[in-house]
Amino acid sequence: MTLFDDRDQADRADAPLAVRMRPRSIDEVVGQQAALAEGSPLRSLVTGGVRGAVSVVLWGPPGTGKTTLATLVSRESGRVFTELSAVTAGVKDVRQVIDEARDRLRLQEVGTVLFVDEVHRFSKSQQDALLPAVENGWVTLIAATTENPSFSVIAPLLSRSIVVTLQPLTDTDIERVLRRAVEDGRGLGGVVDVSDEAIDFLVRISAGDARRGLTALDSASGSVTEGGLIDIDAVEAAVQHAAVRYDRDGDQHYDVISAFIKSVRGSDPDAALHYLARMLEAGEDPRFIARRLMILASEDVGMAEPSVLHTATAAAQSVALIGMPEARIVLAQATVHAALAPKSNAVYVAIDTALGDVRAGRIGTVPPHLRDAHYPGAAALGHGQDYVYPHDVPGGVAEAAYLPEVLRGARYYVPTEYGAEAKWGEIARRLQERRRGEVSET
Repeated sequence: MTLFDDRDQADRADAPLAVRMRPRSIDEVVGQQAALAEGSPLRSLVTGGVRGAVSVVLWGPPGTGKTTLATLVSRESGRVFTELSAVTAGVKDVRQVIDEARDRLRLQEVGTVLFVDEVHRFSKSQQDALLPAVENGWVTLIAATTENPSFSVIAPLLSRSIVVTLQPLTDTDIERVLRRAVEDGRGLGGVVDVSDEAIDFLVRISAGDARRGLTALDSASGSVTEGGLIDIDAVEAAVQHAAVRYDRDGDQHYDVISAFIKSVRGSDPDAALHYLARMLEAGEDPRFIARRLMILASEDVGMAEPSVLHTATAAAQSVALIGMPEARIVLAQATVHAALAPKSNAVYVAIDTALGDVRAGRIGTVPPHLRDAHYPGAAALGHGQDYVYPHDVPGGVAEAAYLPEVLRGARYYVPTEYGAEAKWGEIARRLQERRRGEVSET
């Protein structure tokens, strides 16, 4: 596809609304203030301030403007725009495009913007095929990915590229895009009205993806005549999507997340999945849910099943990398694991009890044998003396006092008998006894 083909498609009255509303200048780009800040490499590339071919990797969730930015670079620089999809293109296709770009540059002195969508799906050999074009400046490569490029893009290609992180669009960003599409002549041209409730619903189902919201608005507009009103019923009918009563800034937000946490804590996976579905369907930020699961993994499960924290942390990382709608599956797995795991709040109680003592002034001084002994004069003060290195004694546990004198005998971690904590608790008890010399080495 060339630059001019792209313009023609955007100008067609029957083109999808998302295509017609694609920004034609940097000033129309919404939600990427950091990436397009004055003096940033991406802004310089878009505005033609960078001479020669510079390769860029755009990393961000779907619908944040990766394709748009690539087309803007092509427009502003006068380069031909060529797109490859990593889903369908093979090494042969890559080499053909590169050969055409090289000939175009040599014979016509016209550069090429090569946009590779979902570059993380390219195999190593496919990515290797891009290297000669990047190294020799035959193309300005703009590669888009929803996955961390440090793991999904080969090192030689990554080292020759500028990585630009694109942020998820906020609700305010999505609303701005939608309202502009309603009024702008390229969009609906103001010939229909859209209720505030319908806009709110479109924002929720967009889940940070502007393209998704514009597609839903486009579909809903087809059922309304000129001068009519697109209300929430029209949007629901167009997308076959029931509006969930849920205010992310109001009572519903707090009530549903509370019910979700309490259902997991209560070991009811079905109820937990229900509330998870309500939040996701209403457009709740999946990263918020993932963060709450990580907290719950330590607060309510703890040492009864330590692997839940691993699952919750992996889920949070996965959600950030893949986004919706696939993130729903990851969150569901973490939710079920946490709900079915044995429960213990012993770690939560332990740290809060320890903090309570510290805040109440029960601190004391660090025992001399535990103090830092690596600086001149420490020995004269007795710091570090009589310290027993645990690795030098049988069993690896030294009989020593570790708490300050004022807290001798304090017990913060009191394990339960549930799940794996029964085992860890017995180990903790024996360690404490051994340190105090209450049991023999055997």
